[in-house]
Amino acid sequence: MSKYICSLILIILTATNLRREPRKIEQEPMNSTISVLDKGYITHLDTLGSDVSVINSARVSFDKSISSLSRLDFNLLDYLVKNRHDSVLRHCAMSFEVYAPLFVARQWWKHHVGATSVDDQNGWNESSRRYVTEEPEFYVPSQWRSAPEDKKQGSDEPVDVVISAKYNRLLNYFNETSMHAYNSAMQDGICTEQARLFLPAYAMYVRWRWTASLNALLHFIDLRKDYHAQWEMQQYAIAIADQVKQAFPATYNAWEKYRG
Repeated sequence: MSKYICSLILIILTATNLRREPRKIEQEPMNSTISVLDKGYITHLDTLGSDVSVINSARVSFDKSISSLSRLDFNLLDYLVKNRHDSVLRHCAMSFEVYAPLFVARQWWKHHVGATSVDDQNGWNESSRRYVTEEPEFYVPSQWRSAPEDKKQGSDEPVDVVISAKYNRLLNYFNETSMHAYNSAMQDGICTEQARLFLPAYAMYVRWRWTASLNALLHFIDLRKDYHAQWEMQQYAIAIADQVKQAFPATYNAWEKYRG
C-alpha cells in the first residue's frame, strides 16, 4: 500500500473520531453567591483587573507600571477618585448573575440605560419566558411598609402585623391563581410567549447576567445603596458593594472617602 493511501486513511479515521467525540467546553468558574430577599441572589462570575490595574491605567501616561501598591499609589488613587479622573476605572469590570423580582430588575435597567457610554460600560442578558418554562417564583415581602406622609414616593414604617398578614395572604392567592391560568394555558397548547401574560409581572423573579465597568459599578452602588432608594433595591446594592469591595478594596475605600 502506497504512502499516499496510508496517509489518506489516517486522515479519514482522524476526522471520523473528531466527529464522534463532542467538543469539550471548560466550565466557567462560579464564585461566591449572596442571598438577597426571600428567594433572590447575586453570584459573582468574573472579574477583570484589580486596584493595580487602575493605577497602571493612570501611570501609562508616563510609560510606567507597577506590580503591587505602595503608599504613593494609595495617594494617587485618592487623587484620581477625588478629582473624578474616572476613565481609569473603566479598564476594570465585574460580571454577575442576578435573580431578583421584576420590579427590581426594571429599576436596575433604568440605571443601566442611563449610564454614560452604555456600550462601553454595561452588558445585560436576561432569561426570556418566550423560551424558559421553569417554575416561576414570586417575591412575598416579609413585612409591608406604610405610605410616607408626603405621599410622593418611597415608603415609611412597617404596617401593623395583622394588615401585613392580610396582604401576604392576598398576594399568595393572586400568585397561585395566576400560576393556575399560566399552566392551564400551556396544557391547552397556548404558546409560552403568550401564556406568560397570566404571570404577575412585578412580583415574579427574573434572572439576568450583568457586566459593568468598575466606574459603572461604583456609580450604581452610590445611588442604589442610598436610603432614598427602594428598600429591596438597596439589598441588592449592598450585596454588589460587598463583592466590589472584595475585588477592588483600595479603589472602593477611596470612592467611599471622597464620593460615597
